Amino acid sequence: MKHLITVETDIDELFDEELFAMLREAVEAALDCEGVATPCEVNVLLTDDEGIHQVNLDMRGVDAPTDVLSFPMLELAPGEHPTEDDIDPGSDTAPLGDMCISVERAQAQAQEFGHCMAREMGYLAVHSVLHLLGYDHMDEGDEKALMRAHEEAVMQKLDLTR
Repeated sequence: MKHLITVETDIDELFDEELFAMLREAVEAALDCEGVATPCEVNVLLTDDEGIHQVNLDMRGVDAPTDVLSFPMLELAPGEHPTEDDIDPGSDTAPLGDMCISVERAQAQAQEFGHCMAREMGYLAVHSVLHLLGYDHMDEGDEKALMRAHEEAVMQKLDLTR
C-alpha cells in the first residue's frame, strides 16, 4: 500500500531531505502499526514558533505557539480507520489530514528531554497521526493511556525510543 505523505517547510533555510524522509517513515510506521489498510494522504508542514503560533491562532483561536497541531479531515474514533468510501478519486487516497510541527519547539523539547532531534520530530509526527486517527489525550485517564501505549509501540518500531 502506498500512502501519499507530503512534507513541506516554510522555513527558508530548512531543507533537509533526510529529515523529510524520516518524517514520512514515521507517518508510514504509525499508519502501519494502527493497521490502516486504505491508502491515506497526510500533509506535514514544518514551521517555526511564530508560524505555528499564527496557525494556532487562525485555526483554533489559541494565541500561543505549541509543538504540533493536527487537523483531521475525517471524523474517526480511536481504532477506526478510513475506508474505501473515504477515498478521493482524484488522488486514490483517503484524505486523513494535515499536521503542523514547530521545528523550533521540537529542538527545545529534544534538549529539555535529553534526546536527539530525530526522536522528537518522529514522536511529534507519530503523535499527530494518532490524532488524525481519532485518538485524544485531553483526559488523564484511559484515552491518554491508550494513546501513549500506541505512540510507544510505533516509536519502538522506528527504533526511536527514549
